[in-house]
Amino acid sequence: MIHPCLRCGACCAHFRVSLHWSEAEPSLGGKVPRALTEQIDAHRLAMRGTWAAHPHCIALQGAVGQAVHCGIYAQRPSVCHDVLPSWETGAASPQCDKARMAHGLAPLTPDDWPAFSQT
Repeated sequence: MIHPCLRCGACCAHFRVSLHWSEAEPSLGGKVPRALTEQIDAHRLAMRGTWAAHPHCIALQGAVGQAVHCGIYAQRPSVCHDVLPSWETGAASPQCDKARMAHGLAPLTPDDWPAFSQT
């Protein structure tokens, strides 16, 4: 079974991905590639493509709703670590549901997780 996020990508193509500038500063332990960000204000950056009328993170590879992955998964911003897909941990995620519906995808249900909950 493929993880539902690898068939989705809606959150990466719906929300602005904002982060503190230090997450892109190697001397401070930041891992996000600075070249993939743009300045929002003195303290915040956004992943390129997400601060637009129709957001689409520059790191998202593939087709939303079909097959996707993050091109910088190990280096993604902390806010991306915090996004939980609906029902992965036993509860709905309004953020996940909103992004999926914006792309014409049905919200995830507990039935989308049986192969993952047995581990």
